[in-house]
Amino acid sequence: MKRAPSNNWIMSLRNRFAALVVVSFVVFSAIFGWHSAHASTAEVKVTPLGSHDGEFCRLDRAIVFEDPNGLRILYDAGRTVAGAEDPRLGDIDIVLVSHVHGDHLGDRRIEAVNTGSCATPEFTVSTVPNSNSVEIAVGKEAQIVVGSEMAKFFANKVSGLGGDPQSVKLVRFGASYTRDGVTITTVPAVHSNGLSGDFIEGDLGESLNAAGLTAYVGPPTGYVVTFSNGLVVYLSGDTGVTAEQETVVGNQYGAELVVMNIGDTFTTGPTEAAYVIDELIRPNAVIASHANEEATSGGEVLPDTRTAMFIEATEAPVYVPLSGQAMMFDTDGTCTDGCVGE
Repeated sequence: MKRAPSNNWIMSLRNRFAALVVVSFVVFSAIFGWHSAHASTAEVKVTPLGSHDGEFCRLDRAIVFEDPNGLRILYDAGRTVAGAEDPRLGDIDIVLVSHVHGDHLGDRRIEAVNTGSCATPEFTVSTVPNSNSVEIAVGKEAQIVVGSEMAKFFANKVSGLGGDPQSVKLVRFGASYTRDGVTITTVPAVHSNGLSGDFIEGDLGESLNAAGLTAYVGPPTGYVVTFSNGLVVYLSGDTGVTAEQETVVGNQYGAELVVMNIGDTFTTGPTEAAYVIDELIRPNAVIASHANEEATSGGEVLPDTRTAMFIEATEAPVYVPLSGQAMMFDTDGTCTDGCVGE
């Protein structure tokens, strides 16, 4: 006849089981917590692609953003990227175009980096009627994400180069598109968006140019990009001061990093841009953009430039986009490496 287990033995077994559960929970929590912390502290890599290495030059617009998960976004390729074969590009998954003016869409481009001077870069390669942005997107098999009626124009151009027109994504203002954990939202920009007749084949393009007119492709676009680590970045495009910079970019999305145009005359100037940053959005960091000047020499900001004025006028840290020099930003928009300015 088998003896029934004693109460002490049963209690000992229960205690061992409970201890095993506690240890398992602690180990699981530690592993899960490490992964969560690792994911939340991963950084977004921001690399400007200008006309001259290590400088911020007159027509510099292009920036590549790399998410911690590897997704790579090219913003406003303009004229300073040497086409799809530019070795600085690497893989590109998404191309963003704020508007269709030649200096952002890319009516011509550099043949190679460091040609001409920082004040007067040489854009010797014509890209019309296709554009530098479209040729890069097709060459890299990347999507194009835009707002307004620009999508139809881009789909037609992509198709003409043998690409997939379905790769062009239309995102109306207030809507979003998510890919691989990165969300792209379009917001209004106050600017113009006339398409030069040089991009339009046939009699229509010639007639527009002869009449001094452009084709309208809907309003220009700004972007709010939310990366997989939680960092929210506002890309202003070319714009003046807008109400959405406070209500949408600042209040709704809470952008921590802003790429802000400061070129004056055509966009906000240094003091207007400083107002947008300090009073409307209040981010943790800013990257100057679209200064329309030779802003640096030897990587140092030149005095009496719009860039210097913007840095002086803005309370938030302002960083200068030196071509080819990567900047690293954490989830709060704090620069952890590679930043020049302030």
